[in-house]
Amino acid sequence: MIKRYRWIFLVLAFVPLLLAACDSAPSDSVQLPDYVQSSAHDVRLAYQYAVEHPDMLTHQPCYCGCNTMGHMNNLQCYISSRDEDSGEVVFDNHASICGICVDITLDVMSLSNRGKTPLEIRRFIDAKYSKFGPTTDTPLPEA
Repeated sequence: MIKRYRWIFLVLAFVPLLLAACDSAPSDSVQLPDYVQSSAHDVRLAYQYAVEHPDMLTHQPCYCGCNTMGHMNNLQCYISSRDEDSGEVVFDNHASICGICVDITLDVMSLSNRGKTPLEIRRFIDAKYSKFGPTTDTPLPEA
């Protein structure tokens, strides 16, 4: 009986460590802005994905109307610029307050993790989100 309680104690002791690992900073050491760190989990996850996978979001449009802000793709809802040499990122706060941007990114992440190509993901994003508003002028990814 005591061994069972030890087992339960050990499991409960490690759960917080596992949860903390799931909410860690991006792997390439880019510090997310305070307004992102204090946001909902999905927003933090989307910003982290944008930092770690800019190539995936460059090929995906956004349908929230941010084209009027000059955005050309879903990545620009998160990142205004990134210095290739230093890796320094200038964040855009737009996605921190826009559920459509975040939802698109989470769909891209999910579909990519399931092995879909950028073109397959693009077709899904266009079909699902075109009803929400005007799109960014994002070229189709190569097949």
